[in-house]
Amino acid sequence: MKNFDLVVRGGTVLDGSGGDPFEGDVAVVDGKIAALGAVYGTGAEEIDARGLLVTPGFVDIHTHYDGQAIWGERLTPSSWHGVTTVVTGNCGVGFAPCRQGDHELLIRLMEGVEDIPGVVLADGLDWSWESFPEFLAATERRPHDIDFAMQVPHGALRVYVMGERGADREPATAEDIATMGRLAREAVEAGALGFSSSRTLNHRSSDGRPTPTLTAGEDELQGIARALGESGRGVLQFVSDFVEAQEEFAMLRRLVERSGRPLSMTVLQDDRRPDQWRDLLRWIGEATRDGLPMKGQVCGRAVGLVLGLECTLHPFMGHEAFRPLARLPHEEKVARLRDPEIRRAILASPPEPSSFLATMLGNFARLFALGDPPQYEPEPEDSIAARAAREGRDAAELAYDLLLESEGRGLLYLPFLNYARHSLEPSLEMMKHPDTVLGLGDGGAHLGTISDASFTTSMLTHWTRDRSPGEKLPLPWVVRAHSFETAAAVGLLDRGKIAPGWKADLNLIDYDGLRLHPPRVVRDLPAGGRRLIQRADGYRATVVSGRVVYRDGEPTGELPGRLIRGAQSAPGEGS
Repeated sequence: MKNFDLVVRGGTVLDGSGGDPFEGDVAVVDGKIAALGAVYGTGAEEIDARGLLVTPGFVDIHTHYDGQAIWGERLTPSSWHGVTTVVTGNCGVGFAPCRQGDHELLIRLMEGVEDIPGVVLADGLDWSWESFPEFLAATERRPHDIDFAMQVPHGALRVYVMGERGADREPATAEDIATMGRLAREAVEAGALGFSSSRTLNHRSSDGRPTPTLTAGEDELQGIARALGESGRGVLQFVSDFVEAQEEFAMLRRLVERSGRPLSMTVLQDDRRPDQWRDLLRWIGEATRDGLPMKGQVCGRAVGLVLGLECTLHPFMGHEAFRPLARLPHEEKVARLRDPEIRRAILASPPEPSSFLATMLGNFARLFALGDPPQYEPEPEDSIAARAAREGRDAAELAYDLLLESEGRGLLYLPFLNYARHSLEPSLEMMKHPDTVLGLGDGGAHLGTISDASFTTSMLTHWTRDRSPGEKLPLPWVVRAHSFETAAAVGLLDRGKIAPGWKADLNLIDYDGLRLHPPRVVRDLPAGGRRLIQRADGYRATVVSGRVVYRDGEPTGELPGRLIRGAQSAPGEGS
C-alpha cells in the first residue's frame, strides 16, 4: 500500500521561507504537503529530484487572463515559468459585470489597454454571464492547468452601473456609488479576490477614449472601498500616473484608512519623473509604519516593448513607404523588404509626425537587439545607435537589417519603464524595499508588444546567477519573493511555502540549466489571433495540488487548476 500520492526525492529544497536550502524529500497527500525531510513511506508516483531545486509554485499577482480563462485550459505563458497561481482582473479592465449592449465597449477597452485584439475577444468570449458572480461561474466550466483568482474591474463596474455616462467619465451620483459598492461587495462575497482600478492616461480604448475610471472621484472610490471594508474581504489594486503625486497618494492612503482593506499600487521608474518612485516608496513606508496595509507592486526588469515585423510595433511602421506592405503575409512582407529598392525607399521616407513613433520607436539610442538569450539589462554601448556608430553606418539601416534576421523574426527591445538611466539599480532598490511585492508581469496581455510573463524565470537567471557587473540577490530571497510574499500580499495564505499542511504546488528546477528563450509570435488564439510567447529550459516539473502538470515544459494532460474563491486561510487556521 502506498503511503503518499506523490513523493519528490532528494531535491535541494528552498521552502519559501527565505531560509537556507536543505536536502530533503517532499511527500504529498490529497493535494497538500504531508511530510518534509526524510520521507520513509512510498508514493503512488515518485520523482527523483537529486541535483534539482525544489521550490514552491510561484504566485503571480498581476495578470490579465480574464479572457483566456474562458476560452482556454492553459494559462500560458505564465504556467511555463513555474507559476502555479495567477491573479487576474488587474488595472480596472475585465468583462464583468456587463450588460448585453456593452460587450463591444468592454472589448474595445481591453483591446486598447491590454493589446488583446478585438477579433480574438469577440470570437473567444461566449458572454454567458451578466453579473460578476455569473462570470466566476463561467470561468469554472472548464479545468485549467493552474489556479487563478479574479478581481472586480472598475471599468466594467462603472459602465454597468452608469452606461455611457460611465464610459464618458461623468461624475458618479450618490445612487451610482451606492450601486457600485453593493455590486463590488456581492462580487467579493461570491469569491472575487478584490477590486482594481486604473488612473493612467496610458490606458485607452482602441478607439482612443481614456479608460472610464481615469478621473473617478474620491467619493466613488471611497464608496466601493468601504463596501469591501464592510464585508471584511478583498484587496485593492491601483495603477496611476501620479502627476500630482502627493495628492494622489494621499487619496489612496485615505481609501485604506477608511476601508481597512489592503492596497497595492504600481511603482515604476518613469523617464519623465525618474526619481518619483523614491517618493512613492517613502510614503508607502510611512503608511505601513502607521499600521496601514499598503504595498508597491514592482518588478526586476524594465517594462520593455518588443518590436518586430510580426509584432504590434516596429521602427518603420509609420514610414509612408512601409504602409503598402503592412498587411501582407509575413513571408511576402519579408521578401519585399529585402528588395533593395523598397529598402531604400523605406529608409528614405520619414515617419509620420507622431510623437510616439518619432521619439520612441525611432530613438535608436534607446533601442537594442534583444538577443538569444535575451539581454534585459543592456549597456548604452549595446544600443543600435552606438553599434551603428562603431560600424560607420546609419542606425536606421542597422535596425532594418536586424529585423530581417531569422527569416524576418528578429526582435528589438525598447526598455520603456524602469530604465531611465540605462540601469536596473532602481529596480533592485525597489525590490529590496520592505513594503514592496513583485508583480507587473501582465501575463495574458500586451500580446503583440510586451512579453513579461517570464519575470519569474529572469528573476532566477539574471538576479541570482548571471548578472554581471552589479549586485545579485540571494536565491532563497527570490524564491520567497515570488511565492510566499506574493501569495500573502493578496490573502492567499495557504500556498507559497513547502511545509506540512500547505498546498502542494511545487517546481523542480535544473538551476544550472535554467535558460530563457527569446519571445516569438504564434497564432494560437481564437480567430487565429497572434500573441508573443516565451519559453524556458530548466523547469523539469511543475506540480499543482500534488499533480504534475508540466514535465520539461511539456503538458502532461493533468488539469487540476481551479478558480480560487476569495482569500484563503493559512494551514491550521480553518476556513
